[in-house]
Amino acid sequence: MQSYISLTTELVIGFFALLVLSKVLGKNQITQLTPFDFISALVVGELLGNAIYDNEVGLHYVLYAIFVWGALIYSIEMITQKFRRTRGILEGTPSIVVAKGRIQFNELKKNKLDLNQLQHLLREKGVFTIREVEYGILETNGSVNIQKKQRYATPKNQDLSIHLKEQPLPIPLIMDGEIIKQSLEEIGKTEAWLFEQLETRGISSHQSILYGEWMDGFPLFLQTYREE
Repeated sequence: MQSYISLTTELVIGFFALLVLSKVLGKNQITQLTPFDFISALVVGELLGNAIYDNEVGLHYVLYAIFVWGALIYSIEMITQKFRRTRGILEGTPSIVVAKGRIQFNELKKNKLDLNQLQHLLREKGVFTIREVEYGILETNGSVNIQKKQRYATPKNQDLSIHLKEQPLPIPLIMDGEIIKQSLEEIGKTEAWLFEQLETRGISSHQSILYGEWMDGFPLFLQTYREE
């Protein structure tokens, strides 16, 4: 029984330690995951795993190690934010792997990227032939962003002379059968208004709604749990 209590305590403390660390380091540790960030995540996970499964390693030592490792990562982030010249060394720089429709073999070789991997990255962007690509840039997180050749590019509204209108922001009002009161306040509506809208659509309860969305100038979007 004592071992279960000890394990639970370590898991709870470790969970909140990692939660605090993720909040301090910011969202870019996930959204812009570089190879160094990936290794950092593995190291932090290994440190916590040692505390849970190795009885000889005290939890306070592991928490200290996580704190030091997090402080180092945070320091690197602060340095790259304040000193632009350090970004290339500490974060890496994007590489142009396709220029003017031609594959830059030396850049592929420098970044340890072969043609099959390049094809895979292009297909992730919906491009199935190199003929469509004018420029391709390998980002520091391993993804490739492309600029298509003009004849393959998707036409824009201004190219088609379409009258431009302000694009409203959709606001979710109901998710998983629960009303989001903060969203109602944001658009200046009340629950009574929402119930009235549901009633006009023949819906008796908001709990039957999987997802409900409001967008200015458009009818209220409502999807129930029932499959049509």
